[in-house]
Amino acid sequence: MYPWVSALAVATALAAGGTPPASSSLLVSAAVSLTEALADCAAAFEARTGQEVNFNFAASNALARQVVHGAPVDVFISADEAQMEVADRAGSLRAGSRVAIAGNTLAVIVPGRGAGRWPEPSRLLSPRVRRIAVGDPRAVPAGVYAMAWLQRIGMRQPLQDRLVPSGSVRGALALVAGGAVDAGIVYLTDARTSHQVAVVYEVRGPGAPSILYTAAVTRQSGNPRGARAFLEFLREMAGQQILARYGFTPPPAS
Repeated sequence: MYPWVSALAVATALAAGGTPPASSSLLVSAAVSLTEALADCAAAFEARTGQEVNFNFAASNALARQVVHGAPVDVFISADEAQMEVADRAGSLRAGSRVAIAGNTLAVIVPGRGAGRWPEPSRLLSPRVRRIAVGDPRAVPAGVYAMAWLQRIGMRQPLQDRLVPSGSVRGALALVAGGAVDAGIVYLTDARTSHQVAVVYEVRGPGAPSILYTAAVTRQSGNPRGARAFLEFLREMAGQQILARYGFTPPPAS
């Protein structure tokens, strides 16, 4: 009922000169870490409004490029503000539509279940941890956050040669779940979606990065009123309760 629209389909539509979605539906390009939570939000939103919501999930940097090049989507939701800035600077967002919808937490994970919690992240320095999956720190928000955290705690340089970059946070999660690496740094919400990994350390406290998901209506939206209504739903109690069930935290009060 809430089909996923592949990134390839969006790119194909864009190459063909793409037209905005029909006004009876919405197409939302969203950070892949929001997949399960937004599916439930869409179900609740449609039950309330009758408005169908379809999704294009991918890494935020890939989605930002699509939006900048005119992809026929109504809403862009990024896992960080940097990629939203890319779209905003290009003039691809509707003025005044940009809002924060949620926060998140980084977590260190290892393959398998039942591993005990680590008292300190310094266990990543163990010789047994030879490969560590992260989102590509050149652009993937989860990787950018992970590098900022490692830099802050003085572990970025010692671990540099052990890092295995992935094209998305879900890609990093899959590497850990499949046992291809010894550990990974992902969002806590992503770790909770897998029964094949264990969370051994949650990145909290003064050194933790401030992770913020932001959303906006695109300039090319064919249904800006519906798009704004969906963003309002995500920020109100019903939407926030669904996001909280998946481990997302509320955005800062505006």
